[in-house]
Amino acid sequence: MTSPGLRQRKRRRTREQLIRTALRLFLAQGYEHTTVEQIAEAVEVHPRTFFRHFASKEEVALTPISSIDEAFLAALETRPGHENPLQAMSGAFRAVLEHVREDELDGVDGALQMDMMRLVERTPGLLAEYLRRSEQMEERLARIIATRESVDMAGDFRPQFIVAVFKAVGRVVSRVWYLRADADLQALSLTFESALDSLGPELFGDWRRPEA
Repeated sequence: MTSPGLRQRKRRRTREQLIRTALRLFLAQGYEHTTVEQIAEAVEVHPRTFFRHFASKEEVALTPISSIDEAFLAALETRPGHENPLQAMSGAFRAVLEHVREDELDGVDGALQMDMMRLVERTPGLLAEYLRRSEQMEERLARIIATRESVDMAGDFRPQFIVAVFKAVGRVVSRVWYLRADADLQALSLTFESALDSLGPELFGDWRRPEA
């Protein structure tokens, strides 16, 4: 008789194989041209097994992003209470990238993450779903910030404001780096943090330069 622990390990291995196989097929032959049946066949399981793990092909394609989002929220909730919202989000971001570099997240490694984000950017259906999920993520993130700062989001919009700015910086920096052939997560992290460091004076200071 198979023990519950062994069943769970086998289930997790199958899930990881489905994720990695699906992502490699998406990258090799395109998202639209890859079917659930092809993914299942490559892993030597029945398509029903795929749907026991994922609701759709879209869901497995966005697993690297979803894994990072969930890890980011969890990391943010453990940040020291003395950090301001921007410091806490930056620290959580660094912690998650370290998990990615160590291959500790669900179906995610650094190179695969970069490749999949490039694919999302050039696949309209996936990009639309990514943006929809990103909006939901921002709402959850703002609620965590509001709880940390003991503010009521019904009358205080600062949590939404700072989350919107943080996510916007991330999108701008990410899109630039995903288009670079030599992009890597370490360089992306440094660029992102540099952008955040300059956020205050660059956005809220005097943009005009002294005339020569």
